[in-house]
Amino acid sequence: MGKPKRPEYGNLVMFVFSENIEKKLQILIPMLEKEFGPIDYVSKVLDFSKYTNFYSKEIGEELHGKFLSFKELIYPTEIVNIKLKTNAIEKRFAINGKRKINIDPGYINQVQFVLASTKFWGNRIYLKSGIYAEVTLMFLNGKFHALDYTYPNYKSREYQEELEKIRKIYIIKRREFLRRTVN
Repeated sequence: MGKPKRPEYGNLVMFVFSENIEKKLQILIPMLEKEFGPIDYVSKVLDFSKYTNFYSKEIGEELHGKFLSFKELIYPTEIVNIKLKTNAIEKRFAINGKRKINIDPGYINQVQFVLASTKFWGNRIYLKSGIYAEVTLMFLNGKFHALDYTYPNYKSREYQEELEKIRKIYIIKRREFLRRTVN
């Protein structure tokens, strides 16, 4: 019989997309840092519109985004409250009930990139408070790999390369965290 073990801490990651992403992030980053702590990595600008037009009527036509990595590691179940808080922040930016930014929180650990969602689907596990978790990418043989249900943008090498940079930062933070907690 296996013994229950405490899961690994993860690196909080958010993918934020909008029109005029650079301008919106100037306002948004201080808000996110106040809520979730210091950011230790900001990705290059990534095209989002070329993967889907699902958000065009609500958020806009020319959507770009950036990954944000947060310095403090999180316990995986914290993703529920984080998703609820990011939803509240999205509402603060809404105009006439339409979002103008999208914030997708998740976390990276040694072998996974997990996203939080409010949408039920067959590949998502219910956590609580209307929030689900989805393993979006798996890290195998030195790189991230998409799964059948992974969104197209996360299947791209461009997005995965940014996440691999964040994973490298996580590995260093994890090593330091383990060193501190063992001693």
